[in-house]
Amino acid sequence: MPATLNLRLSFRVLCCLAALLLMPGYIQAQCSSTPGLSKLYQTGWGIDFKGQRFARDTVINGGNAANLKLKWAYGFGSQTPRVFPLVTEDTIFIGDANVGLVALDRDSGCTRWVNEAVTDPSTAISHGVIDGKTVLVIAGRQTGVFAVDAISGTTIWHRHVNDDNPVPVFSGSPLVFEDQVFVPLSSMEIGLSANPFYGCCTTSGALASLDLRTGETNWYRRTIPDQPQVTGRHYLFVEEHGPSGAPVWGAPTLDVERRLLYFGTGQNYSHPTTATSDAIFAVDIDTGEPRWISQFTENDAFNMACAAGGVNCPDPMGPDVDFGAPPILVTLPDGRDAVLAGQKSGDIWAINPDDGSTIWHTRIGRGGALGGVHWGMAVDQQNATLFVPISDLPALPGTDEAEPGMFALDVATGKNRWSAPRVQRCEGRQCWSGLSAGITVADGVVVAGALDGLLEVYDSVNGALVWSYDTQIEFDTVNGVAAKGGAIDAHGPVLADNLLIAISGYGSFGQKPGNALLVFELPEETSP
Repeated sequence: MPATLNLRLSFRVLCCLAALLLMPGYIQAQCSSTPGLSKLYQTGWGIDFKGQRFARDTVINGGNAANLKLKWAYGFGSQTPRVFPLVTEDTIFIGDANVGLVALDRDSGCTRWVNEAVTDPSTAISHGVIDGKTVLVIAGRQTGVFAVDAISGTTIWHRHVNDDNPVPVFSGSPLVFEDQVFVPLSSMEIGLSANPFYGCCTTSGALASLDLRTGETNWYRRTIPDQPQVTGRHYLFVEEHGPSGAPVWGAPTLDVERRLLYFGTGQNYSHPTTATSDAIFAVDIDTGEPRWISQFTENDAFNMACAAGGVNCPDPMGPDVDFGAPPILVTLPDGRDAVLAGQKSGDIWAINPDDGSTIWHTRIGRGGALGGVHWGMAVDQQNATLFVPISDLPALPGTDEAEPGMFALDVATGKNRWSAPRVQRCEGRQCWSGLSAGITVADGVVVAGALDGLLEVYDSVNGALVWSYDTQIEFDTVNGVAAKGGAIDAHGPVLADNLLIAISGYGSFGQKPGNALLVFELPEETSP
């Protein structure tokens, strides 16, 4: 073969190799399939069992957060993702609807493995150990709970958990402790009620305990002890039922010392109302038996038929001000413990964990069906501060003035330390300035995502804005999927080492949709 031909072929091969190296798929093909598991940065949704959402394992703080830069972006397979990643020393585990549970390399974003069985992930990822193996636990919104081998990505077991509910919804994140998986349950009836020919409503919210090894049920605690009865009819043949509802939308919080789980409930779906809706429960870890139940709003009956004046709307209709945000367990400066709970009404409660009595109470904003505290608060235990994101997104008519923004409260008294109101930056619902997503705190900083797409870092001492990034743009992604940002809502951001991880594009409730997983990095020269 002539030398010139050899040179031409070699040049073409080199060009092809160079092109492949630049392709996301090739980068992913070179990714090690084995994740490191020596350090897992979260126990589940609350980061720790107490649900404080305080990131202890991060170098990002009030002095360097302004230097954060976008490291890489990943495009989800569908819009409106509502998942929360689990981070290890070299891997980010994340649910990707229509793709599966995915293990991504932390540095490059390349894919280690994909479990395609988890088709509709909707929660945070918790983890436990079976025979020395690390197990990941995640729930699909309608498909149920999955236990997955963290090393290989293979499914160990799958349970739909419909013990007492034919149409369950898995919205709240599971939590693993010892050999149990605690699973919150709500119901599709909240939406099915919009159909006038649906006989609303018969289901009850619940918290289930599953065996970590097998997925079998240990105990199942209904939030409504009484079984539903026929309460009337409409259109002559459509039966109406009650009581119903009191769903569990958020993750449970664990009190290891008292061996209790705390969780909140939503409104009733139909009359008669119960004493267990819009309430905080404390139940025994081993039996599911209630230690106490404290209700904070009575006679709240609401379902989606009310949004259009449908026949299934309860009469009288309630304000729909459930506890969707998980409670937080804290120790007060005087040594007493307290359970802090934020409600969609804008009410914040400090509760005695021994008997459910109220220690203090305050209210922020007008609240409402999409107002007040929506997804979750956070605590800086050392500085005795509770951080409260307020949404106040317009939904049902409200009489008070909206107060979207971030608020810092004294955990001992509930008194306001500072507030950082957010201003509408453009017209329309897709630009609403409220903070609905869960937040995360660390040394000197509070990290929040807003419904208008801005990802922000606040100084935790005075509320000053330290850093901001507009996520409502298009992104080049490591997996080659076209991605854009939108509203930031649902589970909220993560901090780990020098990384800030956030999801943009939660399009429910008329917000701007998108499909971007964003990984920001603090450059090494600015790290401690």
